Amino acid sequence: MDPLELRNEGPSPATAVAWDMVKRAVPMIPIGIIIGSVIAGFGGAMSVLYGIALILFNFVAAAYLLSWAAGISFALVGATALGGYAIRLAVIFAAFWVVRLESWFEPLPFGITIIVTHLGLLFWEMRFISASLAHPGLKPRSGSKKPAAGYR
Repeated sequence: MDPLELRNEGPSPATAVAWDMVKRAVPMIPIGIIIGSVIAGFGGAMSVLYGIALILFNFVAAAYLLSWAAGISFALVGATALGGYAIRLAVIFAAFWVVRLESWFEPLPFGITIIVTHLGLLFWEMRFISASLAHPGLKPRSGSKKPAAGYR
């Protein structure tokens, strides 16, 4: 079989990881809003909320793009990862550019939120990622020895 024709036939571990990141971020949103409001009042709180929403959208969009590409060919996964990264960075910049002059927007809390949320979620999620082909994506819950659906 031609290596360019290899593709993923099962569910994507990337989407499971992305939604797990969203699930873990939700309880932290009020803390971020409080910190943003302490730094810059209402504008800070809204900017933090806007930044968190952008980053969560970014992770989920990346996962779905990679999942879509893996269903076509693994060669397309690399191109999608690289091209999708550039496009998603452009979307974040455009989202900043659109609201930069709004009265509620504060750039400092927004910028801090973008950096801390990206890095914080990535490092936090590393604790829950499996480095095993038997359990791609998230580590199985304790007591579960069966591989993820679609993988045998």
